[in-house]
Amino acid sequence: MDRIKDPHVIRLLEQIGEHYRTNISNRFLRPVLLQLQIDKTTWDLIEVLTEKMDLYRYQGFNLDELYRQVAACARFIEVARNKSTIKSKINLLPPGHDKTLREMAFSNFSSNLKVLSGLLSEMYTALLEMDKQDAGSKKKPLYTQMPELYDIDKLLAVE
Repeated sequence: MDRIKDPHVIRLLEQIGEHYRTNISNRFLRPVLLQLQIDKTTWDLIEVLTEKMDLYRYQGFNLDELYRQVAACARFIEVARNKSTIKSKINLLPPGHDKTLREMAFSNFSSNLKVLSGLLSEMYTALLEMDKQDAGSKKKPLYTQMPELYDIDKLLAVE
């Protein structure tokens, strides 16, 4: 498959990155999120998807890389949905003048995860359609060959 330059996918990537930086990994929540049990490779994939889009915007995106990045974000969402873990880690942070803002960010965290999950699900669906079209009837779509995508629908399901 040629590199993906689809305007719909690029718009979704921009929305995902903006939402993630503003509402999920903001200055109030980032110290807590970095304590979650997530491996470095997953964090790196999330970072590329949410923060380094400009590197790929003009040359296009590789489908397999986008699939891996979406899967990494889905794993992050799965871990981050455990609100009690995040709340206990927030309570361990030193009190400061940001305490009220930190609590506000935490109280909106679940709904912001749902928005992120919805955006990722929309993008994943768009990628699947492109993948199926590109494969046609002669070959298997790429997503069927990537084990990390097998339960992605369950991970991205909005609760």
